[in-house]
Amino acid sequence: MCGRFAQYTNTQALAERFAVPEGRVCAISEPRYNLSPSSNVLAVRLGQGNERELVRLKWGLVPHWSVEPKTNYSTINAKAETVDTKPMFRSAFKQHRCLIPADGWYEWTFIPGEKYKQPWYFIAQDGQPLAFAGLWEHWEQRDQVLETCTVIVCSANEVAKPVHDRMPVILGSDDWSDWLDPTYPADAAKTMLQPCPESWITAYKVGRAVSLAKNDGEALIQPI
Repeated sequence: MCGRFAQYTNTQALAERFAVPEGRVCAISEPRYNLSPSSNVLAVRLGQGNERELVRLKWGLVPHWSVEPKTNYSTINAKAETVDTKPMFRSAFKQHRCLIPADGWYEWTFIPGEKYKQPWYFIAQDGQPLAFAGLWEHWEQRDQVLETCTVIVCSANEVAKPVHDRMPVILGSDDWSDWLDPTYPADAAKTMLQPCPESWITAYKVGRAVSLAKNDGEALIQPI
């Protein structure tokens, strides 16, 4: 799964990396080093005129048909294997695919004989922000509007597997346009939902402070 990640690259640099036109970028946000479920996260999607836009979405998808602006179980992640068939995600998978920029993500391993887990931080080997495959939804009732998202996860590659058996789906730039395009066939889009090549990512141990969701700051991503 993916339950914590970081977004600290500034919005202007993200707009350039993801080819978001000027005027389609949300206001500058503070760097976040420890995003947790229900946080507002940055995402790239197609907006009016099929132009890319960089927006903020609440992490934890609420489908448009939901009676309440919440769900009874966690929707921060969608499994790649069933994302096109699960009622919670299948509509968004066909029409509302997005990219979620991430400077890195965290996972934890058990330490024999200890009560705490060791956190690990995963980043791109080239230092660039990663592009998680995501879905977004628009929920509206009366005067309440909510836009939310989820991160799609798949089986882990050989870099991630020693730490966790699942990892976010990371898309290469060659796939971004097709992934975002709602006219691109869903069955073809599903073939993209594979573990990324091992050469794309690396990982290192970080301090235990990241385990508390309230903690934030650059110190969280420093190797130990």
